[in-house]
Amino acid sequence: MTGDTPAPPDGPLVSDLSEDGLLARIFPLLPVGTDTELAPGDDAAVVAAPDGRFVVTTDVLVEDRHFRRAWSSGEDVGRRAAVQNLADVAAMGARPTSLVVALVIPGDLPASWVEGLARGLAAECGPLGVGVVGGDLSGGPVVVVAVTAHGDLGGRAPVLRSGARPGDVVAHAGVAGWSAAGLALLHAGRGELDLELVGAHLRPVAPLGAGPAAAVAGATAMLDVSDGMLRDAGRLARASGVGIELDSASFAGDLERLRAVAGAVGVPAERWVLDGGEDHGLLATFPAGAELPEPFRVVGRVVSAGEGLVTVDGVAAPAQSGWDHFAG
Repeated sequence: MTGDTPAPPDGPLVSDLSEDGLLARIFPLLPVGTDTELAPGDDAAVVAAPDGRFVVTTDVLVEDRHFRRAWSSGEDVGRRAAVQNLADVAAMGARPTSLVVALVIPGDLPASWVEGLARGLAAECGPLGVGVVGGDLSGGPVVVVAVTAHGDLGGRAPVLRSGARPGDVVAHAGVAGWSAAGLALLHAGRGELDLELVGAHLRPVAPLGAGPAAAVAGATAMLDVSDGMLRDAGRLARASGVGIELDSASFAGDLERLRAVAGAVGVPAERWVLDGGEDHGLLATFPAGAELPEPFRVVGRVVSAGEGLVTVDGVAAPAQSGWDHFAG
């Protein structure tokens, strides 16, 4: 997990196979899904939408921008690609139903890597009854994985970012800063110091069931924390026209977990917790006194003052916190 060169190919390369030959290796590995009425094989799949509406989201992973093959197996990338999209569906309060995947791959990529990616998608989607129902395949200079996910609201209204109201509590489900810590260890060539944190970056575990549960519990606003706690809290605050006050003590468990390795790479653990992205936890607001579903915990409150402003222990957060895809 700390080297710079991918392992030698095991078996044929992509260029040794036809497109149909590669697809014949992939399709048997992908889950059909409980809502799939017509699986891959035709020009398009058919997926049931019993609510009459469907939630849709898309995301992309680009080699050497979002992952390195020296660090990430095909299964790692498949799991990450699935989770980051499934978390967006869950953040709307919906149950994910299906994915379509567009894949760009170079000819010198081992076919086994692509099979691993399919296994990673299946590992995340299969237990949820989510089908991987099709997509597209093309050649290119680097690996690009683009996933579109669909979800069912089950008759409920979607939970938007714009519904937070003064007096609501702010709650978080999932870990904070673990993925960023794992990435920092990989960059430093110190991945062996904490394989659990490295794993949290390569294969994030998102509290996907907490999204629909939050909707049922009356969540007023919610989003997936993909670009850092402060940046995403700011997005929610701006969308709702409110301020958010976060309490650093509520992240004590994450801070304690991360401090053990923070010194090894010279990064304060607080930075990972507040600015680190790609944990794919859920940040939500609930009316005061609401019973929070597991594993949500209160981390702050919504206030009327300071529209769009996020404070931590009363101190305003920097305006450019968190991850930006173009600033780096």
